[in-house]
Amino acid sequence: MKAPHFWAPGGAALPRLALRPFSLPWRAAAWLRRATANPHDPGVPVVCVGNLVMGGAGKTPTVRMLADWFRAHGLRPGVLSRGYGGGLSGRGATLVDPSRHSAAEVGDEALLHAAHGPTVVAADRRRGAELLARHADIIVMDDGHQNPALVKALSIIVVDTAYGFGNGAVFPAGPLRESIATGLGRANAVIAIGGGSIGERLQRGPLSVLRGDLIPDTAAQALAGCRVHAFCGIARPEKFRETLRSIGAEITGYRDFPDHHPFRKTEIEAVLKAAAAENAIPVTTAKDGVRLAAEQRAKVTVVEVALRLDQPESLDALLSPLLALVRPSGGADAAQDG
Repeated sequence: MKAPHFWAPGGAALPRLALRPFSLPWRAAAWLRRATANPHDPGVPVVCVGNLVMGGAGKTPTVRMLADWFRAHGLRPGVLSRGYGGGLSGRGATLVDPSRHSAAEVGDEALLHAAHGPTVVAADRRRGAELLARHADIIVMDDGHQNPALVKALSIIVVDTAYGFGNGAVFPAGPLRESIATGLGRANAVIAIGGGSIGERLQRGPLSVLRGDLIPDTAAQALAGCRVHAFCGIARPEKFRETLRSIGAEITGYRDFPDHHPFRKTEIEAVLKAAAAENAIPVTTAKDGVRLAAEQRAKVTVVEVALRLDQPESLDALLSPLLALVRPSGGADAAQDG
């Protein structure tokens, strides 16, 4: 689904006002789901990474950063994903094997995470957590803030400061999955990505606010001064173009596909042909790269980004208390079962 223009900050007021009454059933259903939930404790701490708006905000690099931090502190983190866009998500719980599974089966995000550590996809987060707890001693739950299925030791909201909370309205009048007050009320911390304003609500609020930026990797930095033809199928394609411009690449052409789009061979052939005609390098994002066939991926430069915090010590202060919650005989010892 492509976000309507009026969802953006400062978007047209008329459609937002006209659709506001239709937000009430959505909000009521979300409230009922939380009110009737019986959160399950999988036996290992769960750190939830989520956001309040539909679409991308930087959750994937945030999950990667958290998992890296836990690994650096001697733990074996595992990532729990819904597996959006993957056919296996609704079929119980699946431990992702990057050598065997494809993005069409487990989703692009899960495939990226599985390259670094145990990752499970499951629409039923309880079943997924039970499986993952046998392979990890702490769980990082990707995109689960609105899901009350699990007991969470820590809940982190990711905010893209360029987009913020959009027009501030709940779906379908706006991009919010729930009201700002309700969503922030269940959070412990906010990670604000980008140099934009985070607003007085967060600045003066009780939540810990960590600020950072998405930094392109070394391969991407090598594109400085190069002509590139960009293509991607992500929630906010303009962010990818901003990244390319920030490193000094010259964008000669681009093509946007729907979020999590399963690329057809003919589509990529058309992209490669257009890039060749422009004497440009075809480039895409890491999420899109895992959805390409191997022979096509070999012809495309994949741009990866990592989240770098302005004050890394703020992450230490946020996560260090969780170390005491991990059982010495946790899931890492049981990983041999799988």
